[in-house]
Amino acid sequence: MRPRLSVFGLGKLGAPMLAVFARKGFEVIGTDLNPAFVAAINDGRAPVEEPGLAEMIAANRARLRATLDPAEAVAGSDASFIIVPTPSGADGFFRNDYLIAALEAIGRAIRAKAGYHLVVVTSTVMPGATGGILRETLERASGRRVGPDLGLCYNPEFIALGSVVRDMLNPDMILIGQSDAKAGDMLEAIYRESVESAPDYQRMNLVNAELCKIAVNTYVTTKISYANMIAGMCDRLPGADADVVTHALGADSRIGRKYIRGAIAYGGPCFPRDNKAFAALGRSLGVRTDLAEATDAINAHQTDRLVAAVAGLAAPGAEVAILGLAYKPHTPVIEESQGLGLARALGARGYRLRITDPAAMASLPPHATDGAGTMRRCATAAEAMAGADVAVIMTAWPEYRTLDLAAPGAPSAVIDPWRMLDPAAIPPQVTLLRLGAMPEGAPHAAPARKVAS
Repeated sequence: MRPRLSVFGLGKLGAPMLAVFARKGFEVIGTDLNPAFVAAINDGRAPVEEPGLAEMIAANRARLRATLDPAEAVAGSDASFIIVPTPSGADGFFRNDYLIAALEAIGRAIRAKAGYHLVVVTSTVMPGATGGILRETLERASGRRVGPDLGLCYNPEFIALGSVVRDMLNPDMILIGQSDAKAGDMLEAIYRESVESAPDYQRMNLVNAELCKIAVNTYVTTKISYANMIAGMCDRLPGADADVVTHALGADSRIGRKYIRGAIAYGGPCFPRDNKAFAALGRSLGVRTDLAEATDAINAHQTDRLVAAVAGLAAPGAEVAILGLAYKPHTPVIEESQGLGLARALGARGYRLRITDPAAMASLPPHATDGAGTMRRCATAAEAMAGADVAVIMTAWPEYRTLDLAAPGAPSAVIDPWRMLDPAAIPPQVTLLRLGAMPEGAPHAAPARKVAS
């Protein structure tokens, strides 16, 4: 008989987890402090935006529900997955406040029920947390010791917003940090019935799994910064093209093609903070983390690189259209938005800004553009570009591949760090700056160049 599951936290990752488990035939109950999220689930609606989520929730309503009562969620399940925020502190370490509150509620509910219960921490935590303060909290609240009647696992997800449902169904790896074999066996069995790929199951103790999670993301950010370093070189080498170089690099099995494409800095809710947490952990242990710190420094430099590109095309006072605010396509998320970062940097230098994004405009709070100088929010790319002097493609939305640069009032220059635009389709009056790719015969280290039609 399949175990019944509960999910604590119905946000960007928790709601898709709930839906995926229900699709795969599990009875699932979710819980959240936000009444709107709970009501959405019970009404068969998605509480957050994510491709495929609304359809999956609507199609599997018979197997999922939600409650505001954590005790009800625990009583109605055999395993509880916790996927609540662990915000970064000033020291770079992840804070456990929300996790501790959830574990206290789960523990109290376990105290009132008989039988085995598995608790799975999915939120990203610092190494030592699950087997330390989190385990102590759960044991104290439940009145049980982790062991025969209480299981504890650390099981972070490796997903990206904008493809969460797909990534949860098709993982490369399932990482299981386990308190003991019984807990790990139960969790692995759940995943074997809920994924559609054939992932590598990596089972280990709790601290190894915690370290592995932030080490994976730190390694990925290193690849991104490495590719951006190559792209910076290609900005200044006539005939060089970052896409050609990194494509060849990725053909080497020691490197691989994922995440090795030079463009703009990485952003979003995970990569920047995980890299900083990894470096902070090393410093706390007296271990050198120069590589992680260099990765972060190169990432921060990408804004300076873009500012210099704009300055090479237009002087302060010019109007610049920023196309894309989401940290990646197919999501409205603007955490660590590189588009907003560029807007603020240009605004501080006296440029006038127009910002737009197909999905993220509603995510902008009223103060989001504070300090960015004169700024106008635009509904579409066409509106943002009309009358602008320079346009910068900051998010690789598919619709930006077909920008109408021949329209009246279109910018006289476009900066394309993703190299999305076809040079042959650019009108002759428009300067195209494909960062990371310098044409043959261009002056060495030229700040801008024309692309012939």
